[in-house]
Parts: sequence; C-alpha cells; structure tokens
Amino acid sequence: MAVFEANATLHDAHRDNHTHRDVTGGWLRPAVFGAMDGLVSNLALMTGVAGGAVSTHTVVITGLAGLAAGAFSMAAGEYTSVASQRELVEAELAVERAELRRNPGDELDELAALYVSRGVQPDLARQVAEQLSADPEQALEIHAREELGIDPEDLPSPTVAAVSSFGSFALGALLPVLPFLLGAASLWPSVLLALVGLFACGALVARVTARSWWFSGVRQLALGGAAAALTYGLGTVLGASL
Repeated sequence: MAVFEANATLHDAHRDNHTHRDVTGGWLRPAVFGAMDGLVSNLALMTGVAGGAVSTHTVVITGLAGLAAGAFSMAAGEYTSVASQRELVEAELAVERAELRRNPGDELDELAALYVSRGVQPDLARQVAEQLSADPEQALEIHAREELGIDPEDLPSPTVAAVSSFGSFALGALLPVLPFLLGAASLWPSVLLALVGLFACGALVARVTARSWWFSGVRQLALGGAAAALTYGLGTVLGASL
C-alpha cells in the first residue's frame, strides 16, 4: 500500500510539473515578428532618410509615417494570411467530414491501419479504431490530427493575429521616433534606444526558445544594426548624388 501511495505521489508530482508552453497559439509569432519588424524597419527607414542630410522634422514625419503604414500593412497581411490558412483547413475538414459520412467503413479501416503501422496489434488496432469512431465528432478530430496534423479545436484566429501584429509593430516602430518626440535634436539617441530595444526583444524571444538570452539578444542587435548602417550609407550616397 505504501508503494502505491508513493507511486501516486510521484505521478501527481510529474503531472503537476510536466507542463509545456503553448506552441500553437495564434498570437506569439505575429507579436514577435511585428515588434522586430517594426523596430528594424523604422530604424532603417529613419537612418536612411537622415543619411540624406534632411531636417529633423522630415526624419520625424518619416518615422511616424513608417509606423502607421507598417502597422496597418502588418495587420492586413497577417489577417489575410491566417484567414486564408484557416479557410483551407476548414475546407479540408469538410472533405474529411463528408468522407466519414459517406464511407465510414473505409475511414475505419484507414484509422486501424494507421495504428497497425505504429506497432499496435491488428485486432487491438481495430477495436481501438471502432471505439474512437463511435462519436462522429471525435472521429473527425482524430482523423484531422492523424492525417492533416491539425487540431480542429485550436485553429489560429485571424483577428488575434492582426491585432497582435498591429500593436507589436507600432510599439517597435515607436522606439526610434520616441527620442525626437521628447525633444532630441539628433539621430543618435534614437539609434541608441533602438539598439537597446533590439537586444531586449531578442533576449525576450529567448524565453520561449531554446537559445540563451544573450545569444538571441546579440543576434537581433547585430541584424538590426547592420540594416540601419546599410540604409544610412545608402541615404548618404543618394543624398550627395541627387
């Protein structure tokens, strides 16, 4: 009896501690991508314009325009992309639902064969397939998971993706503009704040990946800094030649 209780305690501890982060949610990717894209693209845009020796007012207007245009573009693109993906999945689910209704025997054989291919004995595989297929909605969910690799109950939301990308892009794009809005008269405060933001974004991303925070932060800092330096050089060349 003591062994049983010990095993139960270990099982409960394992169940409570063995948890996974949500890797299928529809908000994380567009939020992270939006913040990175907003910060890098607006920093590069503003440094490119500043390289052309224009006025501070022009640089600020450029940054604000880049923020607005980029945020709306990101939101529209994410909404269309995720909505199209969801519609495709729903269409495939409709096909599978129709097959389950028209040819239940064939679908049952297909599911049993799948379990056999994974090492289950044929008789047991057949029994399992029959029990799981007794409920049509459960059968649809199982076939969707096994054949399409999707969860019908956890499809990404186009609205969540659009709102996440809009807000995160706007927040990232605001960083290079913020020093000018607070009274800065040169580009350097914006560049320094943006570089700090790039490192911080990269470090935060590392919290949901297997990378170390410093590696992810330095990588994002290097990529964003390189983009800003290249566009500044291009703006300087074009400003001198036009």
